Amino acid sequence: MPPIHLAGPRLALRDIEPGDTDALLAVYGDPEATRHLSFEPRTPEQVQAIVDRSVASAEDTPRTEYCLAVTRLGDPRLIGYARLATEPQRAATIGFALHPAEWGRGLGTETVRLLCALGFEELGLHRIWAARAPLNEASARTLLRAGLTEEGRIRDHVFVRGAWRDSITYSILEHEWTKP
Repeated sequence: MPPIHLAGPRLALRDIEPGDTDALLAVYGDPEATRHLSFEPRTPEQVQAIVDRSVASAEDTPRTEYCLAVTRLGDPRLIGYARLATEPQRAATIGFALHPAEWGRGLGTETVRLLCALGFEELGLHRIWAARAPLNEASARTLLRAGLTEEGRIRDHVFVRGAWRDSITYSILEHEWTKP
């Protein structure tokens, strides 16, 4: 598959590049940005490893992981990170994180819709799902606005910050998807 370049009304998704490390550290190293994620703030070395793995995964055949920079349309600087990982049975899981300075503008919803467009329109998937922390109400609103349906709770799904945490799951099926 050629490199990913998807555009929405305000955002674009593109493959992660080696030069994205500092901008990704501004997201993944930020305690507020990672407060509801399944990991604690990342170190510069951990973020470099994520960028390296993301760049390498774009070369895999078959490609099963799409690690993407979220950028403003027309501006290549990373403001967030989005990921779609395929699973058997024409399914995938998605996730994303935006820099806190970008919160509250509907950019998360647009990011999720672009991930769904990649999955349904480019990859021919049947089902896409996501999980969020129970206290992350902003993510709940984002996923619902993007067209996903809440499915349920996975108990003790992730171990983070010294404790087990549940996850609330959402999904969308190909026949429920409408192009933006």
